[in-house]
Amino acid sequence: SIFRMYTISIYENPDRAIFVGDSIFKTVSNSDIKVKALMLISAGYSSKRNYQKSLEFSNRANELSKNSDDALLRIKIVNKTAIQYQQLKIYEKTIQYLDEAEELILAYPIRDSVVFYLANNYIVRGLVYKERLNCEIGITFLDKGIKEYGRINNSNSIANSSIAHYNKGNCYVLLKHNEAAKLSFEESISLAKRISANSLLAFAQKGLAEVYTIEGRYQDALTVLNEALVASKSVGDLILNQGIYKGLSENYLALNNWENYQNYNLLYLQNRIKIKESERKSISNSLDEIKKEQKSK
Repeated sequence: SIFRMYTISIYENPDRAIFVGDSIFKTVSNSDIKVKALMLISAGYSSKRNYQKSLEFSNRANELSKNSDDALLRIKIVNKTAIQYQQLKIYEKTIQYLDEAEELILAYPIRDSVVFYLANNYIVRGLVYKERLNCEIGITFLDKGIKEYGRINNSNSIANSSIAHYNKGNCYVLLKHNEAAKLSFEESISLAKRISANSLLAFAQKGLAEVYTIEGRYQDALTVLNEALVASKSVGDLILNQGIYKGLSENYLALNNWENYQNYNLLYLQNRIKIKESERKSISNSLDEIKKEQKSK
Protein backbone atom coordinates (compact mmCIF):
# COMPACT_ATOMS: atom_id res chain seq x y z
CA SER A 1 0.00 0.00 0.00
CA ILE A 2 2.93 2.34 0.70
CA PHE A 3 4.46 1.65 -2.71
CA ARG A 4 1.09 2.17 -4.39
CA MET A 5 0.47 5.48 -2.61
CA TYR A 6 3.85 7.00 -3.42
CA THR A 7 3.88 5.69 -6.99
CA ILE A 8 0.56 7.48 -7.64
CA SER A 9 1.93 10.76 -6.21
CA ILE A 10 5.33 10.44 -7.91
CA TYR A 11 4.72 13.32 -10.34
CA GLU A 12 3.68 15.71 -7.56
CA ASN A 13 6.29 14.91 -4.90
CA PRO A 14 9.23 12.89 -6.28
CA ASP A 15 11.58 13.85 -3.41
CA ARG A 16 9.22 12.31 -0.89
CA ALA A 17 9.02 9.11 -2.95
CA ILE A 18 12.84 8.92 -3.07
CA PHE A 19 13.06 9.43 0.70
CA VAL A 20 10.43 6.75 1.42
CA GLY A 21 12.04 4.29 -1.02
CA ASP A 22 15.47 4.81 0.55
CA SER A 23 14.04 4.35 4.06
CA ILE A 24 12.33 1.09 3.10
CA PHE A 25 15.44 -0.25 1.34
CA LYS A 26 17.57 0.36 4.45
CA THR A 27 15.14 -1.18 6.94
CA VAL A 28 13.87 -4.40 5.28
CA SER A 29 15.63 -7.68 4.61
CA ASN A 30 13.22 -9.18 2.03
CA SER A 31 14.96 -8.93 -1.36
CA ASP A 32 11.74 -8.46 -3.36
CA ILE A 33 10.72 -5.51 -1.18
CA LYS A 34 14.22 -4.08 -1.58
CA VAL A 35 13.76 -4.32 -5.36
CA LYS A 36 10.46 -2.44 -5.15
CA ALA A 37 12.10 0.21 -2.97
CA LEU A 38 14.87 0.69 -5.54
CA MET A 39 12.27 1.06 -8.30
CA LEU A 40 10.39 3.67 -6.27
CA ILE A 41 13.63 5.64 -5.92
CA SER A 42 14.27 5.20 -9.65
CA ALA A 43 10.79 6.49 -10.49
CA GLY A 44 11.35 9.51 -8.26
CA TYR A 45 14.56 10.46 -10.03
CA SER A 46 12.87 9.89 -13.38
CA SER A 47 10.11 12.31 -12.42
CA LYS A 48 12.84 14.83 -11.53
CA ARG A 49 14.33 14.18 -14.99
CA ASN A 50 17.57 12.91 -13.50
CA TYR A 51 17.56 9.95 -15.86
CA GLN A 52 21.16 8.95 -15.20
CA LYS A 53 20.45 8.55 -11.48
CA SER A 54 17.16 6.85 -12.28
CA LEU A 55 18.93 4.29 -14.46
CA GLU A 56 21.48 3.66 -11.70
CA PHE A 57 18.77 2.52 -9.28
CA SER A 58 16.89 0.67 -12.02
CA ASN A 59 20.03 -1.33 -12.84
CA ARG A 60 20.53 -2.15 -9.15
CA ALA A 61 16.94 -3.39 -9.00
CA ASN A 62 17.46 -5.37 -12.21
CA GLU A 63 20.48 -7.20 -10.79
CA LEU A 64 18.77 -7.92 -7.46
CA SER A 65 15.60 -9.20 -9.19
CA LYS A 66 17.42 -11.84 -11.26
CA ASN A 67 17.22 -14.27 -8.33
CA SER A 68 13.58 -13.50 -7.60
CA ASP A 69 10.82 -16.11 -7.90
CA ASP A 70 8.31 -13.33 -8.56
CA ALA A 71 7.81 -13.39 -12.35
CA LEU A 72 5.63 -10.27 -12.31
CA LEU A 73 8.28 -8.33 -10.42
CA ARG A 74 10.88 -9.42 -12.96
CA ILE A 75 8.63 -8.26 -15.84
CA LYS A 76 8.13 -4.90 -14.15
CA ILE A 77 11.88 -4.37 -13.63
CA VAL A 78 12.86 -5.25 -17.21
CA ASN A 79 10.11 -3.04 -18.62
CA LYS A 80 11.20 -0.18 -16.34
CA THR A 81 14.83 -0.54 -17.40
CA ALA A 82 13.73 -0.18 -21.02
CA ILE A 83 11.98 3.06 -20.06
CA GLN A 84 15.17 4.40 -18.46
CA TYR A 85 17.15 3.80 -21.64
CA GLN A 86 14.38 5.37 -23.73
CA GLN A 87 14.53 8.51 -21.59
CA LEU A 88 18.30 8.62 -22.13
CA LYS A 89 17.71 8.12 -25.88
CA ILE A 90 19.78 4.91 -25.95
CA TYR A 91 17.34 3.21 -28.27
CA GLU A 92 19.25 0.00 -29.04
CA LYS A 93 19.26 -0.86 -25.33
CA THR A 94 15.61 0.20 -25.09
CA ILE A 95 14.52 -2.26 -27.77
CA GLN A 96 16.69 -4.99 -26.23
CA TYR A 97 14.94 -4.69 -22.86
CA LEU A 98 11.50 -4.24 -24.46
CA ASP A 99 11.97 -7.51 -26.36
CA GLU A 100 13.07 -9.30 -23.18
CA ALA A 101 10.10 -7.92 -21.26
CA GLU A 102 7.64 -8.83 -24.02
CA GLU A 103 8.94 -12.40 -24.05
CA LEU A 104 8.40 -12.64 -20.28
CA ILE A 105 4.94 -11.07 -20.58
CA LEU A 106 3.74 -13.44 -23.31
CA ALA A 107 5.04 -16.42 -21.34
CA TYR A 108 3.11 -15.46 -18.22
CA PRO A 109 0.12 -17.80 -17.78
CA ILE A 110 -2.43 -15.24 -16.51
CA ARG A 111 -2.96 -12.60 -19.21
CA ASP A 112 -5.03 -10.25 -17.04
CA SER A 113 -2.15 -9.92 -14.60
CA VAL A 114 0.24 -8.55 -17.23
CA VAL A 115 -2.06 -6.19 -19.18
CA PHE A 116 -0.55 -3.09 -17.56
CA TYR A 117 3.01 -4.18 -18.38
CA LEU A 118 2.09 -5.04 -21.97
CA ALA A 119 0.51 -1.60 -22.34
CA ASN A 120 3.68 0.04 -20.99
CA ASN A 121 5.72 -1.99 -23.45
CA TYR A 122 3.63 -0.79 -26.40
CA ILE A 123 3.77 2.86 -25.26
CA VAL A 124 7.56 2.87 -24.95
CA ARG A 125 7.87 1.20 -28.35
CA GLY A 126 5.62 3.90 -29.74
CA LEU A 127 7.90 6.61 -28.34
CA VAL A 128 11.01 4.93 -29.74
CA TYR A 129 9.50 4.45 -33.20
CA LYS A 130 8.27 8.05 -33.11
CA GLU A 131 11.88 9.19 -32.68
CA ARG A 132 13.66 6.64 -34.87
CA LEU A 133 11.24 5.93 -37.71
CA ASN A 134 8.12 8.06 -38.10
CA CYS A 135 5.07 9.26 -36.22
CA GLU A 136 2.60 7.02 -38.07
CA ILE A 137 4.31 3.89 -36.70
CA GLY A 138 4.64 5.55 -33.31
CA ILE A 139 0.91 6.31 -33.17
CA THR A 140 0.09 2.69 -34.03
CA PHE A 141 1.90 1.43 -30.93
CA LEU A 142 0.60 4.26 -28.75
CA ASP A 143 -2.95 3.25 -29.74
CA LYS A 144 -2.20 -0.40 -28.90
CA GLY A 145 -0.98 0.69 -25.47
CA ILE A 146 -4.01 2.92 -24.87
CA LYS A 147 -6.31 0.02 -25.78
CA GLU A 148 -4.61 -2.22 -23.19
CA TYR A 149 -4.81 0.52 -20.53
CA GLY A 150 -8.53 0.73 -21.25
CA ARG A 151 -8.92 -2.77 -19.80
CA ILE A 152 -7.69 -1.52 -16.41
CA ASN A 153 -9.40 1.05 -14.22
CA ASN A 154 -6.81 2.44 -11.82
CA SER A 155 -4.83 5.64 -11.33
CA ASN A 156 -1.63 4.34 -12.93
CA SER A 157 -3.35 3.24 -16.14
CA ILE A 158 -5.23 6.55 -16.36
CA ALA A 159 -2.00 8.53 -15.81
CA ASN A 160 -0.16 6.55 -18.48
CA SER A 161 -3.08 6.89 -20.89
CA SER A 162 -2.87 10.65 -20.40
CA ILE A 163 0.84 10.54 -21.24
CA ALA A 164 0.14 8.40 -24.32
CA HIS A 165 -2.53 10.79 -25.63
CA TYR A 166 -0.17 13.74 -25.02
CA ASN A 167 2.50 12.05 -27.15
CA LYS A 168 -0.08 11.23 -29.82
CA GLY A 169 -0.94 14.92 -29.87
CA ASN A 170 2.71 15.82 -30.41
CA CYS A 171 2.87 13.34 -33.28
CA TYR A 172 -0.20 14.86 -34.93
CA VAL A 173 1.34 18.34 -34.57
CA LEU A 174 4.41 17.12 -36.46
CA LEU A 175 2.14 15.59 -39.10
CA LYS A 176 0.20 18.90 -39.31
CA HIS A 177 -3.06 17.15 -38.36
CA ASN A 178 -4.30 19.92 -36.08
CA GLU A 179 -7.80 18.61 -35.39
CA ALA A 180 -6.49 15.18 -34.41
CA ALA A 181 -3.85 16.85 -32.24
CA LYS A 182 -6.47 18.89 -30.38
CA LEU A 183 -8.59 15.80 -29.74
CA SER A 184 -5.56 13.96 -28.35
CA PHE A 185 -4.54 16.83 -26.05
CA GLU A 186 -8.13 17.29 -24.86
CA GLU A 187 -8.37 13.58 -24.00
CA SER A 188 -5.03 13.85 -22.17
CA ILE A 189 -6.40 16.82 -20.19
CA SER A 190 -9.60 14.94 -19.34
CA LEU A 191 -7.69 11.90 -18.06
CA ALA A 192 -5.27 14.03 -16.02
CA LYS A 193 -8.18 15.82 -14.33
CA ARG A 194 -9.76 12.47 -13.38
CA ILE A 195 -6.80 11.69 -11.12
CA SER A 196 -5.85 15.29 -10.23
CA ALA A 197 -2.41 14.91 -11.83
CA ASN A 198 -1.29 18.52 -12.17
CA SER A 199 1.93 17.70 -13.98
CA LEU A 200 0.16 15.71 -16.70
CA LEU A 201 -2.61 18.29 -16.88
CA ALA A 202 -0.18 21.17 -17.43
CA PHE A 203 1.76 19.29 -20.12
CA ALA A 204 -1.44 18.49 -22.02
CA GLN A 205 -2.67 22.08 -21.73
CA LYS A 206 0.67 23.31 -23.04
CA GLY A 207 0.30 20.95 -26.02
CA LEU A 208 -3.23 22.18 -26.77
CA ALA A 209 -2.03 25.79 -26.58
CA GLU A 210 0.68 25.01 -29.16
CA VAL A 211 -2.00 23.96 -31.64
CA TYR A 212 -3.98 27.15 -30.97
CA THR A 213 -0.82 29.18 -31.60
CA ILE A 214 -0.25 27.39 -34.92
CA GLU A 215 -3.84 28.24 -35.89
CA GLY A 216 -3.36 31.91 -34.95
CA ARG A 217 -5.76 31.64 -31.99
CA TYR A 218 -3.40 33.55 -29.72
CA GLN A 219 -5.93 34.58 -27.06
CA ASP A 220 -7.21 30.99 -26.77
CA ALA A 221 -3.61 29.83 -26.44
CA LEU A 222 -2.98 32.33 -23.64
CA THR A 223 -6.10 31.21 -21.77
CA VAL A 224 -4.98 27.59 -21.80
CA LEU A 225 -1.35 28.47 -21.00
CA ASN A 226 -2.39 30.50 -17.97
CA GLU A 227 -4.40 27.48 -16.77
CA ALA A 228 -1.27 25.35 -17.29
CA LEU A 229 0.77 27.90 -15.33
CA VAL A 230 -1.58 27.53 -12.35
CA ALA A 231 -1.52 23.71 -12.58
CA SER A 232 2.29 23.65 -12.79
CA LYS A 233 2.85 25.70 -9.61
CA SER A 234 2.90 22.62 -7.38
CA VAL A 235 5.04 20.57 -9.77
CA GLY A 236 8.38 22.35 -10.08
CA ASP A 237 9.30 20.77 -13.43
CA LEU A 238 11.88 22.97 -15.18
CA ILE A 239 11.14 21.54 -18.65
CA LEU A 240 7.41 22.09 -18.19
CA ASN A 241 7.92 25.64 -16.93
CA GLN A 242 10.22 26.44 -19.83
CA GLY A 243 7.58 25.36 -22.35
CA ILE A 244 4.83 27.35 -20.65
CA TYR A 245 6.94 30.53 -20.38
CA LYS A 246 8.01 30.19 -24.01
CA GLY A 247 4.40 29.78 -25.14
CA LEU A 248 3.22 32.76 -23.10
CA SER A 249 5.98 35.02 -24.42
CA GLU A 250 5.36 34.03 -28.06
CA ASN A 251 1.61 34.56 -27.86
CA TYR A 252 1.90 37.90 -26.08
CA LEU A 253 4.39 38.98 -28.75
CA ALA A 254 1.92 37.94 -31.47
CA LEU A 255 -0.68 40.19 -29.81
CA ASN A 256 1.83 43.07 -29.50
CA ASN A 257 1.64 42.94 -25.72
CA TRP A 258 5.26 43.99 -25.24
CA GLU A 259 5.27 44.17 -21.43
CA ASN A 260 4.01 40.62 -20.88
CA TYR A 261 6.22 39.37 -23.70
CA GLN A 262 9.31 40.76 -21.93
CA ASN A 263 8.24 39.38 -18.52
CA TYR A 264 7.67 35.83 -19.73
CA ASN A 265 10.62 35.85 -22.13
CA LEU A 266 12.85 36.75 -19.17
CA LEU A 267 11.37 33.89 -17.12
CA TYR A 268 11.92 31.57 -20.09
CA LEU A 269 15.59 32.58 -20.39
CA GLN A 270 16.16 32.27 -16.64
CA ASN A 271 14.59 28.81 -16.72
CA ARG A 272 16.87 27.76 -19.58
CA ILE A 273 19.88 28.71 -17.47
CA LYS A 274 18.57 26.57 -14.59
CA ILE A 275 18.11 23.61 -16.94
CA LYS A 276 21.64 23.97 -18.33
CA GLU A 277 23.05 24.14 -14.80
CA SER A 278 21.07 21.03 -13.84
CA GLU A 279 22.31 19.18 -16.94
CA ARG A 280 25.92 20.14 -16.21
CA LYS A 281 25.54 18.96 -12.61
CA SER A 282 24.04 15.67 -13.78
CA ILE A 283 26.88 15.14 -16.28
CA SER A 284 29.47 16.05 -13.64
CA ASN A 285 27.96 13.59 -11.17
CA SER A 286 27.90 10.89 -13.85
CA LEU A 287 31.59 11.48 -14.62
CA ASP A 288 32.42 11.30 -10.91
CA GLU A 289 30.62 7.95 -10.66
CA ILE A 290 32.48 6.62 -13.71
CA LYS A 291 35.83 7.74 -12.20
CA LYS A 292 35.00 6.03 -8.90
CA GLU A 293 34.02 2.84 -10.72
CA GLN A 294 37.22 2.83 -12.81
CA LYS A 295 39.35 3.49 -9.70
CA SER A 296 37.60 0.64 -7.87
CA LYS A 297 38.25 -1.74 -10.81
